[in-house]
Amino acid sequence: MGKLVFQISMSVDGYIAGPNATLDEPLGERGEELHEWALRLASWRESHGREGGERNADSELLEQSIQASGATIMGRRMFSGGSGAWEDDPNPDAWWGDEPPFGHPVFILTHHEREPVEKAGGTTFNFVTDGIESALEQARAAAGDKDVGIGGGADVAQQYLRAGLVDEMMIHVVPVLLGDGVRLFDPGAGLPRLELAETIDSPVVTHLRYRVINEA
Repeated sequence: MGKLVFQISMSVDGYIAGPNATLDEPLGERGEELHEWALRLASWRESHGREGGERNADSELLEQSIQASGATIMGRRMFSGGSGAWEDDPNPDAWWGDEPPFGHPVFILTHHEREPVEKAGGTTFNFVTDGIESALEQARAAAGDKDVGIGGGADVAQQYLRAGLVDEMMIHVVPVLLGDGVRLFDPGAGLPRLELAETIDSPVVTHLRYRVINEA
């Protein structure tokens, strides 16, 4: 069985998205700056059906993560940006078009039932209404020996961390100061301890890999 892994890009001052998110700017004002390091990479472009891109240590790291993942869990807002009944969601088909980049089953945490949606390229969106443990159980079954990734957002990641279910966390620290927006961690009890396992530097981002210490 693989690991449950959470990874995300974060500004130096602790934000994973900018303020004032909209459907046109789902990552908020200046939020796209957090992901510019990945968008230029060959491994990111290949996963999105594009050619070209840089091949370097960042690209190798991202490729390893893509290859290791057999399923993804995410929240409703990460999936579509919406809430409430699906018929009222202005973006019910999500952000990624007819061939999303995942290439494996994706499990969306939601309060509103919906039949699975199959897409080209091996991605199936499954909608889970009975909690984070059920989503993880289904994702592990789909992933087999591969890892399960938490695709966001911050609230979903914190739920899994507080439940003691996350094995590893990778934070890509981008040299940007947003000043406002969505924080990765808000103050609160119940979060586990971390142990730094690896630091990988590059000219544009610092990758910090942590083991999550879940105490019995």
